[in-house]
Amino acid sequence: MPERRRSVTTADRLGRMLVVVPYLVKHQGATIDEVARLFDIAPTQLRRDLDLLFMSGLPPYGPGDLIDVDVDEDGAIWIRMADHFARPLRLSRQEALAVSVRATELLATPGVPEAPDLQRALDKIAASLGGAEGMEAAGAGEAPVHLDAMRDAASEHRRLEIDYVAASTAERTSRTVEPDAVFASGGNWYAAVWDVDADAERLLRIDRVQTVTPTEVTFEPRGLEGVGRPLYRPGEGDTTVRLRLSAEARWVAEYYATTDEHDTGDGGIEVSLPTRRTSWVARLLLRLGPDATVVEPAEVADEVRSLAAQTLARYRT
Repeated sequence: MPERRRSVTTADRLGRMLVVVPYLVKHQGATIDEVARLFDIAPTQLRRDLDLLFMSGLPPYGPGDLIDVDVDEDGAIWIRMADHFARPLRLSRQEALAVSVRATELLATPGVPEAPDLQRALDKIAASLGGAEGMEAAGAGEAPVHLDAMRDAASEHRRLEIDYVAASTAERTSRTVEPDAVFASGGNWYAAVWDVDADAERLLRIDRVQTVTPTEVTFEPRGLEGVGRPLYRPGEGDTTVRLRLSAEARWVAEYYATTDEHDTGDGGIEVSLPTRRTSWVARLLLRLGPDATVVEPAEVADEVRSLAAQTLARYRT
């Protein structure tokens, strides 16, 4: 039996409007249809979201404290905001990381005009977060090559033949998939698909799709969960890697699905990272260098040392 589609929550709508509203403020007069197409939202859902803005603001919620939204008879959207919405924000590290990730997703969305002001703001946020070492997100303005093809297939309910490279093994495989949902999360674009050969759901990162061949076969959507879903679900066969991270590497706990977090008292943190394959964790740790230490299991530390030796050997030759 097909799965039910996940109901839209208030958190979903809030997260969406935090991205849409700044765009509308910058592009006064954009139409319902244009914005709905740009942000992949149903026009009816966008209208309902805009209706919520009439009740959004700060206490005491008087006329001057609320967002004023007007949609004219041609569907053009006009937004006027209270003065306090223009005040500079003071963001925590986690909030700044979230803003950077979502803004990077926006810049990587096909059809979005160049936004030099947003890019400059992103550069400042990245610098405050420690530069590239503190970030792992898609390059701004660089949408995956096959994003449009995946979105079209999801919209038309059309089966695809693809070649895909798995990050954990670097293995290239050919797959027959039915894309149900395409969404951005954590600075990357993903597709929730039904793998026909495996007869199971899969979550694919679209920048790892090497080739796409549309077919004439259509499918009935299964309602696979898209935006808002966790990018990793722990399973019975997982290995739990316990890591001690310095203050400079705390972003790992903010970016990946970690558990059992414990502050070490020196600005660092100790976390557990569940994973199906430890090879990618070893690569991450090699990049982090002295800012990360494996607490357990010892096998992962051995894997990091082995990977480091192989890397050094290649440089020597």
